[in-house]
Amino acid sequence: MFPPLSSSKLSPAARFLITLLVVLTAAGVTGCRKDKKIGRDTGVPASEMYAKAKHSLDAQNWDRAIQQYRALTTVYPFGHYAEQAQLELAYAYYKGGKTELALSTADRFIRTYPTHPNVDYAYYLRGLTNYDVRVGFMERLMPSRVRDRDQTAAKESFRDFNELVRRFPDSRYAPDARQRMVFLRNNLSYYELDIARYYLRRKAYVAAANRARYMLETYPGSPETVNALELLYTCYTKMKLPELAEDTMKIIALNYPDSPLVSGKHKKKNFFKRLWPWGKD
Repeated sequence: MFPPLSSSKLSPAARFLITLLVVLTAAGVTGCRKDKKIGRDTGVPASEMYAKAKHSLDAQNWDRAIQQYRALTTVYPFGHYAEQAQLELAYAYYKGGKTELALSTADRFIRTYPTHPNVDYAYYLRGLTNYDVRVGFMERLMPSRVRDRDQTAAKESFRDFNELVRRFPDSRYAPDARQRMVFLRNNLSYYELDIARYYLRRKAYVAAANRARYMLETYPGSPETVNALELLYTCYTKMKLPELAEDTMKIIALNYPDSPLVSGKHKKKNFFKRLWPWGKD
């Protein structure tokens, strides 16, 4: 045990340093106590804060729900209520039109609670945000223009739904996700094929063939499959690759016997086709 220090033997500078150390230590202890009391200083338990936020959410008062959920996760950052609050906060952001915040909050929930019983909903909410806020809005406003706009959000939505179905095939949200994936797949396949046609019209046959192959590999079962195969056959023919062209034709003949390429009808161009050569190739 160290012997006690005699204050008479300390220099004025040493006494000053000791005094300063005592003051700083006391301030630190006070600060620590204050931090520990953050949750209790509100006088409102986590269950009550959550109930109020949930009431606002059920009443579709999105802004108020957002404020209340954020207050709950600030005061009580850990525990059951904090976990559920973060998930419902992402939903409130989504319904309130705050797309980026909804996506980032869902991402944070997935990273923080990867084994949470409701993590499947976080994946579903991510896909739904991209689909409904970005794709769904355009679909309702101008259904014919959905295919012509930037497909970044649609691709993200497709990946999110696909991840949900892959990881949680028995999830209650999986059936709806699959239905939305069909719509997204069909539009994305049309978009990719439209780009392939653009390359074909400009005689960029390699680029057109690559785009058609990408569409076939990425979106199997699309209604545009036969059109992609026909375009691929045209590209191989133009590039003087008879073996690849022949193999492609066999696939078309086997699966799509009514294709114009099989029946030879593609050689008969009508009057309107000659006037408007920028249609489907």
